[in-house]
Amino acid sequence: MLKAILQRVQSGKVSIDGNMIAGIQTGLVILLGVGPADTKAEADKLSLKLAQMRIFPDENGKMNLSLLDVGGEALVVPQFTLFANTKKGHRPSFVSAGPPEIAKPLTDYFASALRELGIPTQEGKFGAHMLVEIHNDGPVTIEVEI
Repeated sequence: MLKAILQRVQSGKVSIDGNMIAGIQTGLVILLGVGPADTKAEADKLSLKLAQMRIFPDENGKMNLSLLDVGGEALVVPQFTLFANTKKGHRPSFVSAGPPEIAKPLTDYFASALRELGIPTQEGKFGAHMLVEIHNDGPVTIEVEI
């Protein structure tokens, strides 16, 4: 099951070792977790759902507009820790997360699916220690699972 945490942002960026590798303005920072059985079909479904999700304000301040409507950008950040199991002890287990040979290609595919929908999309670096800056707008934070 693909897991995503969406944060509506005024801006977001990813840095590695002090160097910015990705940055967006108005749009969504998408923290994406991939499970071991996730597929391209699920990635397509999630990308379409997120592109069309009405979480941006209209002229009356109501959440009525989508990422496509506002011409927003996306920043996809691989996040295996979304699969943390915290039921036992004090150290989370991540055995439910997809292994890198499944998760990396599907994360890349998901980002490309957003681009195919017309959303300018940047990515964090899979497997790297990243510093993620999120200027959450609202704040609006939504969990989505497909």
